[in-house]
Amino acid sequence: MPSPRAVLTWAALVIAIAVPIAAAAASPLLAWRDPIYIAAGFAGVVALGLLLLQPLLMGGDLPGLTGFRGRRAHRLVGTVLVVAVVLHVAGLWLTSPPDVIDALLFASPTPFSAWGVIAMWALFAAALLVALRNALPVPPRLWRIGHTSLAAVVVGGTVVHALLIEGTMETVSKAALCLLVAAATVRVIVDMRVWSAKRRSR
Repeated sequence: MPSPRAVLTWAALVIAIAVPIAAAAASPLLAWRDPIYIAAGFAGVVALGLLLLQPLLMGGDLPGLTGFRGRRAHRLVGTVLVVAVVLHVAGLWLTSPPDVIDALLFASPTPFSAWGVIAMWALFAAALLVALRNALPVPPRLWRIGHTSLAAVVVGGTVVHALLIEGTMETVSKAALCLLVAAATVRVIVDMRVWSAKRRSR
């Protein structure tokens, strides 16, 4: 039987992710949107929620998903995250190719576009590092530094991208989710540095 702490942890996580999604689903702006555009937007919202899972899984903070299970879940969620971002961009491409081209070329007049593109490429690079991990002649510590640095760029770019967009996501719940994603990521990075320093001092 799960402990009260485990139940509270999972309940808090579900609320943190589900509330912004539910608030976006209730947005009156959806009435004027194309179905493909709506799907693309929600793929982006889901991707933001998945970003909260990633540092929690790596930090071993989710009950029942620690150690090997946590790392395996981290890889699975990472794959789903990549798919969500691809669907997000593909949907926007289908509804407005010129806007996506401008964003990819960093020629868009909307500042949030550039941050989204930076986060996207960093995510793809992080996923590529995972796919090529066994093939690359890179020491494990250097690999972790590279992967973690790219993850930090993904989180930073995504948070700024989301906060700058005035769309279907409700402002307060969106800001709260972005804050949680950033805080969880920073905590894991700091913990990694602390343990790395301890190992070097031994």
